[in-house]
Amino acid sequence: MSCKAVQGKRRAPILVHLILHFIALVAGIFGVCMAFRYHHVESMPDMYTLHSWLGLCTICLFGLQWMFAFFSFWYPGVKKPRRRRLMPWHWFAGMVIFLMAILTAETGLVQRSTYLRRQEALIVNFTGLLILLFATAVGLSVIHPSCLPPKSGSDPVISFPELVIGLADVVLTSNDS
Repeated sequence: MSCKAVQGKRRAPILVHLILHFIALVAGIFGVCMAFRYHHVESMPDMYTLHSWLGLCTICLFGLQWMFAFFSFWYPGVKKPRRRRLMPWHWFAGMVIFLMAILTAETGLVQRSTYLRRQEALIVNFTGLLILLFATAVGLSVIHPSCLPPKSGSDPVISFPELVIGLADVVLTSNDS
């Protein structure tokens, strides 16, 4: 969404997108570290709820997505035709990770709301509904046709095997330089 909202030359919106996601990644890693620390201090077991598993999977996938995007779209970058063919996979992975983050937030609310009083439970339920509305708005803005770039007839969408080969190529070529 930041690429659509930020005006400027082609690299400026991508840089804003990259920086915002890096900040989110650092904040997410910090949050996961603090959760493990809290569990250690309180002598609580780690990774025993769906919320904790979803959270850890989400932050790991987000980190992989960020690194893949950095080396594919920013530095050193793959060639433009391949980038265009990788973009739908980048969008798809980004939406999956976003929805996983929403699900993690919702399961965290459910996990904490078990023993709340009526007034506190209402606040938690309202927060959960706001998170759902936010996810719906983001999903609509990503898939709505007016928000998508014009289609280019010359560059078909990359297939899944080509995606895997492209990932290996990005990793191998980034180590050569």
